[in-house]
Amino acid sequence: MTLTDRLSGAWRLLRQATGEAKWDEYLVRCEREGVEPMSRRAFERHRADEKEHNPQARCC
Repeated sequence: MTLTDRLSGAWRLLRQATGEAKWDEYLVRCEREGVEPMSRRAFERHRADEKEHNPQARCC
């Protein structure tokens, strides 16, 4: 495994851990379903509202 492969894997894990990958997944889903995506700001606001109103088991 090369250094580039390791860095790429670490980058993917970081994006998953921070939720950044959710935006990309959302865009792919919208394209597949033929739906116009909401703005990034609206998407993040929706995610924050969901977390606030539907709390999951968290450490904090």
